[in-house]
Amino acid sequence: MFRSFLMFSFIALQITVIALPPTELSGSGIIPKPVSIIAADGIFALTEKSNIFISGESAELMQIGKYLSQKLQPSTGFGLAVKTFEGKPASGDFILAISSEDTQLGNEGYQITITPKAVNLIANKPAGLFNGIQTIRQLFPAKIEMSTLQQGPWEIPAGIIRDYPEYPFRGVMLDVARHFFQVDDVKRYIDLMASYKMNVMHLHLSDDQGWRIEIKKWPKLTSIGGSTQVGGGKGGFYSQEQYSDIVKYAAERFIMIIPEIDMPGHTNAALASYPELNCNDKATELYTGTKVGFSSLCTSKEITYQFITDVFGELAALTPGPYLHIGGDESHVTKLEDYIPFVNKVQTIVASVGKQVIGWDEIALSTLKPNSFVQFWAKADNAIKGVKQGAKVIMSPAANAYLDMKYNSTTNLGLNWAGYIEVDKGYSWDPATLVPGIGKENILGIEAPLWSETITNMEELEYMVFPRLPGYAEIGWSSPAVRNWQDYKTRLGKQNERFKALQIDYYPSKLVQW
Repeated sequence: MFRSFLMFSFIALQITVIALPPTELSGSGIIPKPVSIIAADGIFALTEKSNIFISGESAELMQIGKYLSQKLQPSTGFGLAVKTFEGKPASGDFILAISSEDTQLGNEGYQITITPKAVNLIANKPAGLFNGIQTIRQLFPAKIEMSTLQQGPWEIPAGIIRDYPEYPFRGVMLDVARHFFQVDDVKRYIDLMASYKMNVMHLHLSDDQGWRIEIKKWPKLTSIGGSTQVGGGKGGFYSQEQYSDIVKYAAERFIMIIPEIDMPGHTNAALASYPELNCNDKATELYTGTKVGFSSLCTSKEITYQFITDVFGELAALTPGPYLHIGGDESHVTKLEDYIPFVNKVQTIVASVGKQVIGWDEIALSTLKPNSFVQFWAKADNAIKGVKQGAKVIMSPAANAYLDMKYNSTTNLGLNWAGYIEVDKGYSWDPATLVPGIGKENILGIEAPLWSETITNMEELEYMVFPRLPGYAEIGWSSPAVRNWQDYKTRLGKQNERFKALQIDYYPSKLVQW
């Protein structure tokens, strides 16, 4: 019955689409840009009588339905009860359903069929339903995002939206080591990235300036190494319970957490905590500056590898995703003849705890295991070495994708060692053509890192992240064939009211008509 109703709605809408002129739906300004939008006649209106129906008794679908309800309730004031599907829905209802019949949608794609009667959202997997909800949010007036009661009407023009991603890995990185960010800040960032269909958060949990994750076998990592940050502030760390809470919160939004423990360089916080990790058995001084490349674990000591085994063992138990990030960048004081066997051993350790390695592009100087991934940030030659060893690449070119780079010479926050990244430069590149020798078949996806040397709080974070993040989301999600700057900057300008409704402190680029 349920499937028949959906198919009837879809077929009827297809018939009317052919004869009717486009409506507002085709100009809705959705980011990331969907695969296809077909406008139709009519308007769907959300009212106080609207409900959200799910197909079946799935706890996961119920959770997704409640998520949609919670997003729409504060601004509309409507109850929006979540119910299992029985019979025909009334006018103004949402219907969320899983159907495996449309294989083109894959694991994250969705189709939204909007009629004056209902909004039908279908996907192969729950992640697709969640992504479809993000599109539905953008179809409503921007004030739908506000946390206080607003005046309607709450309407969406009729039509069909089909959508699925270009790359399976679409991420951001947050450096909580240089400056520490509290759990609630991380959760807000998760919510903001999820609203643009990004699905990976990489947490940079250790560096010279701070160690941010509790390791029970090595408690001084946080009691000593977690006590400082850039500039000499208090620092901080996540207990294992707090980290698990972040992981759970992200998973409910279909976002995977990837923890990074950077090594053998960027390790001064660990070296200050445990003298035995140094070749001279003397603890280093805690560090609160921003220079890089001066620290290294002692690669010749067995205790170093026991330390790494213990740390990754505890992290693996707390992290359901398949990846552990081992860093590997800017290890300038580690001799290459020591660096290569070190990375080889660490890959074996990560495999022994049931995970796969991701590392910055320098790790391609070693002998990569079959399931290791290279994250390109600086040297294309390194990434190409990884590809030649059969590794997939995560594209994070510093000159295009680093969120800590200044927009221009007048930007107060951020750095500029990789150049300035205005909104157009951040958007106008294709991962599959950027580096000769690295094609789409070699790429897992894209990640936009935010290093926090100059970023101290959530307002500063948002200013550097927005409005560039939606562009990176679109690079990862939308086909290059449908992307161009002139079209994108118009759609980005339409996000202005949405940013304000979400209280995002963003940079109002003069390149965009807000």
